[in-house]
Amino acid sequence: MESVATRCFLRARAYVGVRGVDASPFLQRILSNDITAAEVCEALLLTAKGRVLAPLVVWTRAPEDYLLLTEPELGEVVRAHLDRLKVAARCVVELEQHRSVIAFGTGGEGIPTRDYGVDARELLDPAGLVVEDDDGELERLRILARTPRWGKEIDDTILPAEAGLDERAISFTKGCFPGQEPVARLHARGHVNRRLRLLRVEGAPAEIGADVVEDGRVVGRVTSAVEGLALAYVRVEVTSEAPLEIAGRAASID
Repeated sequence: MESVATRCFLRARAYVGVRGVDASPFLQRILSNDITAAEVCEALLLTAKGRVLAPLVVWTRAPEDYLLLTEPELGEVVRAHLDRLKVAARCVVELEQHRSVIAFGTGGEGIPTRDYGVDARELLDPAGLVVEDDDGELERLRILARTPRWGKEIDDTILPAEAGLDERAISFTKGCFPGQEPVARLHARGHVNRRLRLLRVEGAPAEIGADVVEDGRVVGRVTSAVEGLALAYVRVEVTSEAPLEIAGRAASID
């Protein structure tokens, strides 16, 4: 993994607060991960068919006080969905305003994130930090870390296992939640037809949506790209040694 000096970048986010005496049991039965196992965890809001509505970071700020961090376009989606499901649960679900900064090399301060494959923390409403303009560093690190992002690798057509989200955002032991049955069934089956892969690509960034080709056969599509690298959904039978092409340029699975 490429090394990163101490640097800070803005991270666009939306924030949903959930507070009240029933906040913990409510979120525990709605979200895909066990929110009681750690102060911070990744989780998903899923449809009944196991498709992704929203990826979340769940931070337990205090007993029965949770902050859900999601993508900027999904804040109202998450708030409205949870508000509709809480029925008689004694908790308040509301949007909040904060400012997120991704800081590298800060030690134990802030919310830990593994989105970038190196030691990084997400700081909320920090004061006194020098924040750099993002020159593509975060995107490059995200791609290298094989981290899926909403609107690129994740939407409501993607199965969590295809994006590797079953390994980081789903508990298969905590009990039922919306979408649990199809997710568990796929997990028991042991495989999906395609998976998110990191590709090395010659030259300039590949076009988003471009076909990944093996021996004249389309075996995948590009979802994110920077110079020399791409994320792509590729059929699972394609081996890491397979010579691939993207728009006539040589590519290989990393």
